[in-house]
Amino acid sequence: MSHPSMGVEEELLLVSAGGDPVPRSKAVAASTEGVDVELELTRAQVEINSPVCQTADELRHQLSWARSKLAEAAADEHARLLAIAAPPGGVAAQLITKKPRYQEMAEKYGLLAREQAVCGCHVHIDVPDKEAAIRVSNHLRPWLPALLALTANSAVYLGQDTGFSSWRSIMWSRWPCSGPPPYFESAEHYEALVAMQIATGAIMDERMVYWDVRPSSHLPTVEVRVSDVPLTVDETVLLATLVRALVMTALDDGGLGPKLEPEVLRAAYWLAARDGITSNGLEVATARPLPMTELLGLLQRHVSKALRELDEADMVAETIQRVLREGNGAVKQRQAFRAGLDVVALTAVGD
Repeated sequence: MSHPSMGVEEELLLVSAGGDPVPRSKAVAASTEGVDVELELTRAQVEINSPVCQTADELRHQLSWARSKLAEAAADEHARLLAIAAPPGGVAAQLITKKPRYQEMAEKYGLLAREQAVCGCHVHIDVPDKEAAIRVSNHLRPWLPALLALTANSAVYLGQDTGFSSWRSIMWSRWPCSGPPPYFESAEHYEALVAMQIATGAIMDERMVYWDVRPSSHLPTVEVRVSDVPLTVDETVLLATLVRALVMTALDDGGLGPKLEPEVLRAAYWLAARDGITSNGLEVATARPLPMTELLGLLQRHVSKALRELDEADMVAETIQRVLREGNGAVKQRQAFRAGLDVVALTAVGD
């Protein structure tokens, strides 16, 4: 039995020894052999694109190798490569990558663009068509806060504890077409809302649809963008496997998905961004506060059939328990910061 394939994009940060962003992305990307590396909005960011993968082990191998190669290239440019979702030091405004699209974004969006040296992780899952992607989007909405909490990795920003587990998600929410996607009745409904955003000038084009789930504009995939870039490859593989299982579960259901109270979903997002895995979250369907540990248990039960089909139920359960026991990136960042330890060393790839 075939299962939908998956691919991952990881955005990573280039910094100095002291944690200040280093604008050397073009040189680092050019000297990284054999890895699909893209430039991002600011010149201190690089993005790894994994190949299409069929198994969690394959994805783990590809990401581990790509991170290692990119870290070597960064070191050659006197920079360190961090798996962190917001700069731990420096100043807010960054140099924009010299690509026409990014320069136009800087002109149109000003400081909003220049302060976006934040790093996410995007998971792509194969779906039959755009209508299927829209149904999947609706089905995934209740689980997006739990995925955000699980992978939160931006507690420290510009030398201070933000008080949030995912400061990246708070910063990213300032874009005009970001956060949880609306509930869509059809692909035509999606296209009409996107056309409105473009017509008003709120976004430049469909590529600026930054909702946390979106159908690809050119591939038969759905992209889930809710996560900080995780601290470890194992956490990225966990995220991708959960997203894959969620997509499989949604496709098996076949319906349009549950309608949710928007303010409940908004509150669940905010709690996940602030508290991560350390406190209560919100069960979106019932508006009940529940410990995030219980919400993650509900998520595992929701996708249990798909995880069994993928033969990944044990890996997912063991990795979630390890993250809850040892902490995710946000927990570890905050512990290091409060102890006066080096957040750069904690999050540096290859250390």
